[in-house]
Amino acid sequence: MSSGPPDAPRQVRARARALLRRILPRTLAARTALFLLLALMAVQAAGLTIHALDRVDLQRAATEREMSARVFGLWRAMVLAVPERRGLVLSEIELPTGLDASLDDQPAVRVGMLPAPPPVLRMIRPEILLGGPPRLRPREIQAGMRFGTLYVSFRMPDGGQWLNVILHMPPLRPWHSETFLIAFLLMTAAAALLIVWATRRLTRPVRDLARAANALGRDVNAPPMPEEGPFEVATAAHAFNTMAERIRRFVGDRTQMLAAIGHDLRTPITRLKLRAEFMEDDEQRAKMLADLEEMEAMVNATLAFARDDAAAEPSVPLDLAALCRTVLDEAADARPHADAEDFAYAGPERLTVRGRPIALKRALANLVANAANYGGTARVVLSPPQGGQIHLRVEDDGPGIPEESQEAVFQPFRRLEASRNRETGGVGLGLPIARNILRAHGGDVTLRNRPEGGLCAEVTLPA
Repeated sequence: MSSGPPDAPRQVRARARALLRRILPRTLAARTALFLLLALMAVQAAGLTIHALDRVDLQRAATEREMSARVFGLWRAMVLAVPERRGLVLSEIELPTGLDASLDDQPAVRVGMLPAPPPVLRMIRPEILLGGPPRLRPREIQAGMRFGTLYVSFRMPDGGQWLNVILHMPPLRPWHSETFLIAFLLMTAAAALLIVWATRRLTRPVRDLARAANALGRDVNAPPMPEEGPFEVATAAHAFNTMAERIRRFVGDRTQMLAAIGHDLRTPITRLKLRAEFMEDDEQRAKMLADLEEMEAMVNATLAFARDDAAAEPSVPLDLAALCRTVLDEAADARPHADAEDFAYAGPERLTVRGRPIALKRALANLVANAANYGGTARVVLSPPQGGQIHLRVEDDGPGIPEESQEAVFQPFRRLEASRNRETGGVGLGLPIARNILRAHGGDVTLRNRPEGGLCAEVTLPA
């Protein structure tokens, strides 16, 4: 027996969550302010509803008292007056707005009118008239409604004329004061401003913690957070500063250990080089020296990647356009047989950014060398800042990289055998080092194949 697709409710919930994520603000302060404002609106709506219902009840009770008193006074004046003078007496009585009366030979209530409901009929209190002395009681009372107007006909005790009373139902005004709406809007605006100010102030430690974490990710020696504010905030700041100090200690210990390893490794490699020089077999000597050179290059590259020497370099304003041209010139000088257009620059003459000059030069040099070694060319295209980001492309005319491997090559020591071999001299650390440096500056680098052929390294940096 089938009960329908089991994933349907799950898909509906997923779509609802996705819609909610698009509607809700992104920041914690905005979401908190939104929820508090909605709660304030709900509470105010409930309070206004209660206030309006109370005012409606009060107005209805006041209207009932006034109308019943007017109708009773009108009836008493008609009953006590001489029949010949009733018309004159009625014309001299001043009736309130919404109440009309006339003396007629026929009742104003006609066939087809709706019966008056008890709450409406209660406005004229007919029981007061029926409870009076017999000589003052109306012989007959008829009541009906038409288009929201109450018609009541009282027959005189002598059985003659009818006193027809027409009551136009007054509109109930729950907001009687003209300044009530203005006062309500001012109160709501003041509460909204207070909510926004309070939420921004309460969520400021979260923003400070996010900025401190971002700064620590870029620079392990970033200054500590201030340990002040409420107890929970101060505790979180103290925990973050403790974590940062442990990370700095760990990085320092690792740097010292790697420096010692580098020193210990270079010494036997140097001894092996000296011993290889005394070998009589020229072919074996050349092979051994080549292996030792490769080993030394691998050790130096690995130690440089692990130490991350650029982390201690200060950040200063620099001309990124000039830096790109310098890197291209140095790459072209290292390949004297290459054509001039193989190492070309396109972009603005000057573009100032803030960063670590040596580290950025190393990252760009690695990308340009990677393009030159495996693509034969290296063209740098620098775009002006847009949306707070600087975009830079390093393009080549090589075979490119399979799409499934474009992210894997950023792993240390990862090399693609189809295009990366030992003859290039690389050890698989150029791209990881470039990405680490760019991410430490708040940017990143990704790879993609160009439609016209070749590989493109796309670099982003904060403007």
